[in-house]
Parts: sequence; C-alpha cells; structure tokens
Amino acid sequence: MGFSIGLAGTRCIGTLCPPRPRPFQSLLLVLWTLLNCVLGSSAQGPGEWTPWGSWSRCSSSCGRGVSVRSRRCIRLPGEEPCWESGHEYRVCQLPDCPPGAVPFRDLQCALYNGHPVLGTQKTYQWIPFHGAPNQCDLNCLAEGHAFYHSFGRVLDGTPCSPGAQGLCVAGRCLSAGCDGVLGSGALEDRCGRCGGANDSCLFVQRVFRDAGAFAGYWNVTLIPEGARHIRVAHRSRNHLALMGVDGRYVLNGNWEVSPPGTYEAAGTRVVYARAAAPQETLHAAGPTSQDLLLQILLQEPNPGIQFEFWLPRERYGPFQVQTQALGWPVRQPQPREVEARAPIAPPPLMPTLAPDPCPPCPDTRGRAHRLLHYCGSDFVFQARVVGRHRQAQETRYEVHIQLIYKNRWPLRTREYVWAPAHCPCPPLAPQQEYLMALRRLVSPDGTQDRLLLPHAGYARPWSPAEDSRIRLAARRCPV
Repeated sequence: MGFSIGLAGTRCIGTLCPPRPRPFQSLLLVLWTLLNCVLGSSAQGPGEWTPWGSWSRCSSSCGRGVSVRSRRCIRLPGEEPCWESGHEYRVCQLPDCPPGAVPFRDLQCALYNGHPVLGTQKTYQWIPFHGAPNQCDLNCLAEGHAFYHSFGRVLDGTPCSPGAQGLCVAGRCLSAGCDGVLGSGALEDRCGRCGGANDSCLFVQRVFRDAGAFAGYWNVTLIPEGARHIRVAHRSRNHLALMGVDGRYVLNGNWEVSPPGTYEAAGTRVVYARAAAPQETLHAAGPTSQDLLLQILLQEPNPGIQFEFWLPRERYGPFQVQTQALGWPVRQPQPREVEARAPIAPPPLMPTLAPDPCPPCPDTRGRAHRLLHYCGSDFVFQARVVGRHRQAQETRYEVHIQLIYKNRWPLRTREYVWAPAHCPCPPLAPQQEYLMALRRLVSPDGTQDRLLLPHAGYARPWSPAEDSRIRLAARRCPV
C-alpha cells in the first residue's frame, strides 16, 4: 500500500483522500496505517511478559510452605504465546510448627470427614495414604477400611511425602534450587555460588609423596579457611590425622586411632572412612571456618596421599605464603578442565588406563532424518550447551535456550537435556550451539519429567543454513 503527499502537505492513502484534512490528523492516519500493515504482515514470535508481581503470602502458617508471584503475557495480533511460565514458586520458611500440630496433608483429608462420597450416603473418617502412585494427589485412606480415595490435587505447598524436601505445586513434586525457586534446577557451583560456573575459586589437587625418614606424624598440607569439597585418600597401613588451629587433634591424634565416623571440625562435618583394603578417605563439604592441618601417621613407606579442595581465588595467595613458611614446596594448582556445576569424582587411588574412546555414531544426515525427528518431536530449539555430566548409563546436558521453533509444553531459559548411554549419539560439546529435536519423557509414577535426546536423534551445530532447513521441515509436517 502506498501513499502520496499533496501540494498542500496532506497525505492520501491509496486513492482515498478526505476533503481538506488537517496535517496532524493525516500524519496520525498514515502512522496508524503503516503500523497496522507492519503488524499484520510481520508479527511473529512470542509475546512479551509484564514484570513479575510481588510474592504472595506463605501457603503455610508454620514450617515450610510456598509463595507465588505471577506475570501476564502481552500479545499483539499474530504473535505466539509467551515462552516459559507465568507463575513462579519459591519456598518460604516460617518458624517450626509447635509439637503436636496436625500436618498439612492430614488437615486436607480431614475436610472430607463425615461427608458422603463414592455416590453413597455412607461417610468415613479419612487419613493420608502415601502408597498411591502420584504423591501430589490428595489420596486418603478410609480409617478401618482397606481402600483409599483420591480427592484431586493437594494444595500447593504440601510436602510430597513425610520428611521429604520436595513440595507439591500444581500437582507436581518440585524441589527448590539454590535460589529458593521451586523447579528452577539452580545448583551451587564448587565455589558455593548459586548458578555459578566455578570461576570464582581455584581447584587445588596434589599428591604428597614424601617417604618420611622415621615413623610418626608428618605434615601433608594446610587446608585453608574457606576450603570446599575436600577429599583425601590413600592406600596403606598409615593413618590420616587432622589437627585444628588450637593444636588439638580432630582424629587419629596422640598415637591413638579413631573409629570411622563423622567428626565436627572448622565449622564443617568431616566423614572419615577406613576399609580393610587397607584404605582411608576423608570427605568434607565445607566451607571451613578456620585452617586445618592434614598429617599422616607413618608406619610404613608412604605410597602417596592424594588430596584436593576448592579455594576462593582471594585466599590462594595467603595459602601459598603459609605453605612456604611451613617449608613445603609451593606449586600452582594443577590445570584441569572443569565443567560448570559438575561434581568432582573421587580421585583414582591407583593408576588407571584411559578409557576406550566412544565408538563412531551412525550417519544421520539427510532431509528425511531431519523431517522425521522434527515432526515426531515435542520440542525443537536452538541452544548453547553450558554443562555436561555423565552418570551411570546416561548423560545430562545443561543448555541455555536461544530460540524456540516448536514446543508443546512451556520451557525455561535453562533446561536439562538427557541422552541415553555414557557415549551419547550425537555427542554435544560444551560451549557450542546446536539445533536439536527432543521428546518429553515422563516416568510412570510422575516423579521424573525430562527432555530426551534420542539415540541417533537430531542435534546439529547451528548455522544459518541449518536454520533454513529446519524451518522448511516445519512446513512439511503432516497435520
């Protein structure tokens, strides 16, 4: 649609020109028409969210509960629904409930006491039943009878089961991330930062190999204040000893061997284990509130003591100075690739051969493969891989979603993608962007809800060409 400018300064849309229009009114008419044309022809993508509202009151009057905040999706004509959810839930912690307080789920079941159910006039007294498949349904057992009834969903903020940390929200059992938001999946990195990338601390990993000239206590290392994820291991008849800054032993001091167990030291719990192999290990989550001195009580030649911990960057300089003052060699932390938020596996106690490389993946190139996976998937999006963690016979990727092509359910900006096998096909490299087609996999009991990248599925490095191919595939799916 075009417009022309008259000699008198008036603007006419097409062939329609009102008699003697005012210049200001004509300008508004042109702007409105152009805006309407633009919105009508090119409005694509999702709408935009309004800012979050304030958090609601806690769902519980004591103990743990949930509070919620909401936002609205603003959509112009032709725009898709907003991505992600319009509600966010977080844990609220109030003072503990008094002794003898009736649990929240019990109160909900008791609301149906004395009311006829099941299409009869007979009434029952109801108590919670925890053996049903969905733990976020209000499943209540009729006292004195061998049946239970489901009265729908429990109220938000109900514990999933007695003693569990998860809370029910909208019929799903969710756990809080380190940010306190239920279902966020946010984790602390090895430095103790919520959602961090292990970049604010250093990983110290060494092997103490000094043989020792005589039997007795030998210094191994100083474990500085602020250390996290402490691990120590060795294989010998010698014994690890731990001493506080006050000179008192926490374990295995004064030539006395302490029993395996959990010990309090420097504001953290130290788990001491001893096996008949012989083998000893120390584990502590940290952070330590003061320095600790690790020693070894030698009874035979030292085959090597492996230790590691994570230390804030600002504390590494003082750690070097202290170790130098004690006469120990100062070495830089060993360089090591660390994936974001991936837990550190215990160090190998004996030299091991490198694992065999993963076998090659099947060839999945071609338009037919792309079309098959796009049309049969629940989600298709462009995402950047920010973390990878292999466990048992599956691999978990943490991805940051950049652009969504297809989603049958809402997605968060950061999601976990699961792939079967320790060597998934296709493999995804950290810090790379991919176009991927995924399926939703929900366990029969409803406790797991995953995004699955099938074996030999569709995951291609993102490029403008691949973007065009996937958009073409979207138009060829059968309705």
